[in-house]
Amino acid sequence: MQLGMIGLGKMGSNMVRRLLASGHDCAVYDRNPEPGKELAKAKARPAESVKELVQSLERPRHIWVMVPAGAPTEESITELAGLLDEGDCVIDGGNSYYKDDVRRAQMLKEKGVHFIDAGTSGGVWGLERGYCLMIGGETEIVQRLDSIFKTLAPGIGNIERTPGRDKIEGSAEEGYLHCGPVGSGHFVKMIHNGIEYGIMQAYAEGLDVLRHANKKSLEESLRYDLNMADITEVWRRGSVVGSWLLDLLSSALTDDSELKKFSGIVQDSGEGRWTIQAALEEAVPVEVLSAALYTRFRSREEHTFGEKCLSAMRYKFGGHVELTSGD
Repeated sequence: MQLGMIGLGKMGSNMVRRLLASGHDCAVYDRNPEPGKELAKAKARPAESVKELVQSLERPRHIWVMVPAGAPTEESITELAGLLDEGDCVIDGGNSYYKDDVRRAQMLKEKGVHFIDAGTSGGVWGLERGYCLMIGGETEIVQRLDSIFKTLAPGIGNIERTPGRDKIEGSAEEGYLHCGPVGSGHFVKMIHNGIEYGIMQAYAEGLDVLRHANKKSLEESLRYDLNMADITEVWRRGSVVGSWLLDLLSSALTDDSELKKFSGIVQDSGEGRWTIQAALEEAVPVEVLSAALYTRFRSREEHTFGEKCLSAMRYKFGGHVELTSGD
């Protein structure tokens, strides 16, 4: 299938490579021409402008926007609105606010252009592992793009089926799901990221307690010499707290048990805030998710080993580089 990709950063470039490897035809554009030149070696077709990208595609065109949420996404979709024709489709794969999806879909609908929101999780590992996709939009258009979603998703792989769910309707067990109408994909991805905050915070706090037991136990006879890398490694082996985040944290601790290159400053990309805002609108208590977000705010003032663990996990799964203490 033919697809245009706008945004060739860490995820966009790898998504194109995964699509090309499966025989899809990809036209690509980024303000920085270098990623396009690299992808041309893998048979992508780089364009020098969004207009050139649009003109290079056959109708109905399908263009995936993979740029930072906010102004960059708004500008890209607004520009596309002036270039696309009836029947064409825009897919927003970034971390956009779901209410913005509804507004943008309405703007494009006036021209007969379709809109799909595709919450995308997989970080810098997606090329190898595949991307978990949470999709919102019209059923007919989602189905039209099925081969794209199927290629980007992880597939069934070696993941065991959930007990009691020997048959799962749709594509959920392959790693992509049509969640509902426009906005629902990014809404599900937003909650996914809010939960991610809480899981990361639990690991960080637990390891902080373990590390302090090495030095600050009240009774000297109970002072331990615990190896954080070994502890996270053993938890990976059959423990109920095992997860990909734990895998990444164990890798970071193996690289550097003191996490010296991480300052403990932990940024938030917006989804945690939106998750809590949605919870407030729905009057749903989210104590853990709220506390995890507030801890990230506090991390920008003082830093603990637990916060270095958070920074390390963000770096490992998404390539997010936090500020160092000297920046």
